[in-house]
Amino acid sequence: MKEDSNLLTKMLSEQLRIGTGIDFHSLHSNCPLVLGGVTIPFDKGFNVKRSDGDPVSHAIVDALLAALGEGDIADWFDDADSITDARSITYLGEIREKLLEPLNVSLINLHVVILAEEPKLKPYYPQMKENIAQQLQIDLDRISIQGKTFEGKGVIGSQQGIETQVNVALLKQSSK
Repeated sequence: MKEDSNLLTKMLSEQLRIGTGIDFHSLHSNCPLVLGGVTIPFDKGFNVKRSDGDPVSHAIVDALLAALGEGDIADWFDDADSITDARSITYLGEIREKLLEPLNVSLINLHVVILAEEPKLKPYYPQMKENIAQQLQIDLDRISIQGKTFEGKGVIGSQQGIETQVNVALLKQSSK
């Protein structure tokens, strides 16, 4: 029985990949607010030159890359090479096509935490999940999204910015 337990532990340690991604963007008046590929009505948003500034998508990309030991978002989507006003949600599809599929990697679970005082984001979670699932070609039940506030404290609480933290669990299948 001990041998079976050790074998399972060895298999999981070689095949299971865990990654964390974090992204923060400052909020600016009269700019679009995009989270998880959803444009949310609000008087503030992200003023990012090369993309829509979506910290949900950016943190997911970083978490996937971290789990695979493939650097970070800047290594894959260079400022100089990026198209202005790129939709960040499409980065997820590119990572799926360029890394997950060729490496035979399956996404087990993706957990997103959005740290924002305002606006209230819960009504937008279903569409965010749909967008993420579509790009990564996974079932909705593999994605969870939560929101947290800072009760008026700090940069997030004073609505100066929004941060997203993401954890992913991947399973790297052995080659056939």
